[in-house]
Amino acid sequence: MKMPRTAATLFFCLSALTAQAADMIDPSRIISAATGDWDKDGSPDLALLTEPPEGSEDDHGIYIYLKGETNRLQLKTFAPSKVWGSVATYGQEPFIEALPNGSILITSHNDSIGRDRWEQKLTIAYRNFDFVVAGYTYTSYDTLDLDNTTECDFNVLTGKGKSNGKPVATKGEIVLLKDWLDDRGQAVCGTQ
Repeated sequence: MKMPRTAATLFFCLSALTAQAADMIDPSRIISAATGDWDKDGSPDLALLTEPPEGSEDDHGIYIYLKGETNRLQLKTFAPSKVWGSVATYGQEPFIEALPNGSILITSHNDSIGRDRWEQKLTIAYRNFDFVVAGYTYTSYDTLDLDNTTECDFNVLTGKGKSNGKPVATKGEIVLLKDWLDDRGQAVCGTQ
């Protein structure tokens, strides 16, 4: 009888520690931040882009906080290893910004190394009480072959957009930010 209670207590404590770990961010890991009213309740909210922990091979993580009923920011979404980039290399620094319509824009790019230069933008919106990828934009060019360019922009929610001036269509879907993989956008744009 004591074993199941002990196991349940241990599980509860480990779950609480895991949740607490996602809430804690070393301030020196924050590389970009934006404020806005993501949930349109009249209170300012916060979005952070963070470096992975030292020694990790992961990409940058995203933390999005909403101001709760306690008048404190509360973590709503944590999406680890979502954004490629390097703050140590000029031209590869990812960043996050607030859009006037209340959405969040996350940009990653390579403007410095190799002949293939590109920029990727994810538009994040608050829908149905969670954060989803609403839009995907990808542009690229070859520094040695100026005719080799890509311009793609599509609405993930409707599945409609344009790639190199031609209409593209895929099944519209609601994809939570934490579940998003760049392969989805790259497949629509034909850049895989």
